[in-house]
Amino acid sequence: MEDLLSQFTFLSDLSLSDKNFDPSMIEDLMKLFEIEAYKSWAAMELECSKEEEEARNSMREAEEELESAMESAMEEFHQFEEQMNGTAKAELDSLEKIGEAARKMGKSMEEGASMASEKYAEAALNSATASMKSAWKGLSSSNKCARSS
Repeated sequence: MEDLLSQFTFLSDLSLSDKNFDPSMIEDLMKLFEIEAYKSWAAMELECSKEEEEARNSMREAEEELESAMESAMEEFHQFEEQMNGTAKAELDSLEKIGEAARKMGKSMEEGASMASEKYAEAALNSATASMKSAWKGLSSSNKCARSS
């Protein structure tokens, strides 16, 4: 481009000094300027296309890394979730066993208390019966003594 500018300066100076100067020489030079401008434009477009492709590739790589990180995080979350579910199930099973043992113990204590209550009632009844028999014997003996006197 600098060569074209120096040539344009030369032709401009020549056109001022030479009366037989052919203006088509400047037109030819202007066509060369136009061609050079198109080349620069095409080179800039090519450079922009390359940068765009590089940007797309970088985005694709970033998306792949993000996707990989997300998959890894989800896998880790699922493992944690499974571990927590296992722990929760083990705790629930333990609590159910403790609850069942407490229920059985309560039932056993209830049966023991019922049996003790029945035995107590039976003993009280036997004691009352014995007291009544003794009282009847005492009354019968006093009535016989009173009649004989």
